[in-house]
Amino acid sequence: MDMKTNATLDAKGLACPMPIVKTKKSMKDMEPGQVLEVQATDKGSTADLQAWTKSAGHQYLGTIEEDGTLKHYVRKSSDEEAVETTHPDVVNNEELEAARSNPDSVIVDVRESAEYAFHHIPEAVSIPLGELDDRADELDKNKTLYMVCRTGSRSDLAAQNLTSKGFGAVYNVVPGMSGWNGETKSLNQ
Repeated sequence: MDMKTNATLDAKGLACPMPIVKTKKSMKDMEPGQVLEVQATDKGSTADLQAWTKSAGHQYLGTIEEDGTLKHYVRKSSDEEAVETTHPDVVNNEELEAARSNPDSVIVDVRESAEYAFHHIPEAVSIPLGELDDRADELDKNKTLYMVCRTGSRSDLAAQNLTSKGFGAVYNVVPGMSGWNGETKSLNQ
């Protein structure tokens, strides 16, 4: 089946958050109702785009995989439909470092499992963003949750998601692992 789209974005070879950054920029130049095809090779881009379109008010139509390329289809909403939200509760890496030893705190790393395996905060629990809906019940609503990813984009979406599910104390950590200077663990250690 040949998909009719209004624009195509080549995000092949790019890792998070770049497919989202480029999609966001492309969507600004489109008219409401138009469809953008985002071509990506990053396996995490499916969950990232689904979460971003939901938070930005656009419509995620679906993904087709062809020869190792993921083709994501996103419909731009009207200006009345699209109001991008961000999670209001943000902490920096220094505040996260201070919270690490608190038994009432849980650090949730929402990066893909391979990212986590090679570089993560020792106390962090790995729940990739794409698995969060199915695994949210593994988290204690009475604990303070610190959501971390590479830059703060995926963790922002995760924080919004958990807050909408009734979790009270949820913080997005910015800049996240890209700026983390504290202790880390790795599969290689």
